[in-house]
Amino acid sequence: MAEEESSGAGSREGLRLIVGLGNPGDKYEATRHNIGFRIVEEVSRRLDLGEARTECRSRISGNGSLYLVQPQTFMNRSGLALRCLWERYGYESQQVLVVYDEVHLPLGRLRLRTKGGPGGHRGMESIIENLRTEEVHRLRCGVGPADADLPGDELVPFVLGAFDDSEQEVVDEMITAAAEACMSWLEDGAETAMNRFNR
Repeated sequence: MAEEESSGAGSREGLRLIVGLGNPGDKYEATRHNIGFRIVEEVSRRLDLGEARTECRSRISGNGSLYLVQPQTFMNRSGLALRCLWERYGYESQQVLVVYDEVHLPLGRLRLRTKGGPGGHRGMESIIENLRTEEVHRLRCGVGPADADLPGDELVPFVLGAFDDSEQEVVDEMITAAAEACMSWLEDGAETAMNRFNR
């Protein structure tokens, strides 16, 4: 982010944000697109951060050095929430870990990266656009079909659909592993977390 755009708060060196992406509302709760929300909720449970509050069009829990964020802007405008939080608190893009679904990874596979393009993911595209950098840490969580990539006209119904009953065990294992990856990112740093979880 450009120096001249820095907020009055300035960058807080020790601050970390873990941002789970999804869509608000009961009808989206169990969908593939909301796996980021579910993982952040698991991290919050482990850290016992208490009830979330509403701020910057997001559900946020945290203790001043760590914020767990679930933007409530709908997926395609997720970056607006992060922009608001940046203007309010100040942080560098590398202090953020974005957790989201990845249809181009097989179900259960995790990939942690420290930078890169959005890869066709609209939520990540909005974040990159609003933070004006591709140097944002991200944890991609595989929700893709086992057989092949989906054609474009089937992509939206697929990610907005629920997991099959036969997939639930793998989904639960992925949520556990992704929460552990988030904890490793917090405690050990991105490189160590990548070495552990990019299997």
